[in-house]
Amino acid sequence: MPKIIILPHFEICPNGEVIEAKPGLSICENLLQNHIDIEHACDQVCACTTCHVIVREGFDTLNQADDLEEDLLDKAWGLEPKSRLSCQAIVDQHDLTIEIPRYTINMAKEG
Repeated sequence: MPKIIILPHFEICPNGEVIEAKPGLSICENLLQNHIDIEHACDQVCACTTCHVIVREGFDTLNQADDLEEDLLDKAWGLEPKSRLSCQAIVDQHDLTIEIPRYTINMAKEG
């Protein structure tokens, strides 16, 4: 089973985390199922950028981003070449290392 390594995030997982991922699910779904409370203001329908992650390792093993995701990513805080919306990035059989950016553009934070 593949693993997702989450680099430390000051609020969501200060010490980082390693979780076992279920292939075929998105990064976001895997994080939420493992009690990593990543923001997802649009309820994972690719309508916002609050679930933005940077894939530090394993980027090329993910499905391709479509035009809608690419357009939304242009609005994300801290965009990098290996950025993805975690609700759209589907995990396969390979391990991933991700970073959750420090900020989002969410004006009304969940929870």
